[in-house]
Amino acid sequence: MSVNAEAEDWKVYLHDTLIMGAPARISCVNLHGQRYALSRGGVSMLRLEDEWYEDVCDPLKLVGELKKNRKIKPDLFTFWQRLPKVAPEYSFHCEYEDIAALPITTHAAWFSGQIKSRVRNLIRKSEKEGVEVRESVYDDDFVHGMTRIFNEAPIRQGRKFWHYGKDFETIKMQFSRFVKRERMIAAYYRGEMIGLIMLGDAGSFAITGQIISSLHHRDKATNNLLVSKAVQVCEEQGFRHLCYLNWSEDSLSEFKRRCGFEKIGMPRYYVPLTAKGKIWLRLGLHRGLKSLLPSNVRNALKAARTRWLEMKGRSQAGE
Repeated sequence: MSVNAEAEDWKVYLHDTLIMGAPARISCVNLHGQRYALSRGGVSMLRLEDEWYEDVCDPLKLVGELKKNRKIKPDLFTFWQRLPKVAPEYSFHCEYEDIAALPITTHAAWFSGQIKSRVRNLIRKSEKEGVEVRESVYDDDFVHGMTRIFNEAPIRQGRKFWHYGKDFETIKMQFSRFVKRERMIAAYYRGEMIGLIMLGDAGSFAITGQIISSLHHRDKATNNLLVSKAVQVCEEQGFRHLCYLNWSEDSLSEFKRRCGFEKIGMPRYYVPLTAKGKIWLRLGLHRGLKSLLPSNVRNALKAARTRWLEMKGRSQAGE
């Protein structure tokens, strides 16, 4: 889906991607066989476009080249370490970014010792009721199941759901770009797909690229069953961690805790390349204005947003 994907190194080009579920084009540049995204704003920032799935090749060498190069001159370059490298390895300015990660040994160890008793009971109950979870393939039946689940409600977990309102063809096209690096896991009840995980292979760990279940079957503990199957697949494939992306203190965090996920701080580095970049980093503006708000204010704003979206959803349902 990229434009000028074969562009020469250090030449900026446009690349098609999805941002918050919507098609978008971003500025990118190829450096040593890797694609980097170049964002514009108060400062220009360069980062690996697919940093969940790749490590920066030789950061020290790249930083030296970025400081000398005149074709592109971002104000800041940022990169992070991926699991299992939790200890800082570089002397650049470092901050920690919290992710949700589940250490994997065996499925038996996870089931007996890493999850809450309530989760074990829910899994056993759902299995007795006939919910079946198995690996699947990305075919039309799978996409039809995705489409049906995606279009159940415009609001999920207190937020506007990015993929609500999309038709079969749109979903099939947009998610097909991830198929080569993901395994499909689906939950079925009486022949109907009621949940899915697109489990991403990030090399040293696995990622819950997409996990969602039917609201009509919320009594089935489908997401717990999906995580259980994902742990089993991780054990079989030799992954030492299962990541549920970033950790956030919201309604989803309690689900993660019960399923054995832990909050792990990963080192993220910020390297100023211009005087402007140095100033923004010193003032703490590199993470955006929202990050400067006290946590209690951010939480209050999130709660207000959730209430407003829920009211809007009820109003639309009554029209």
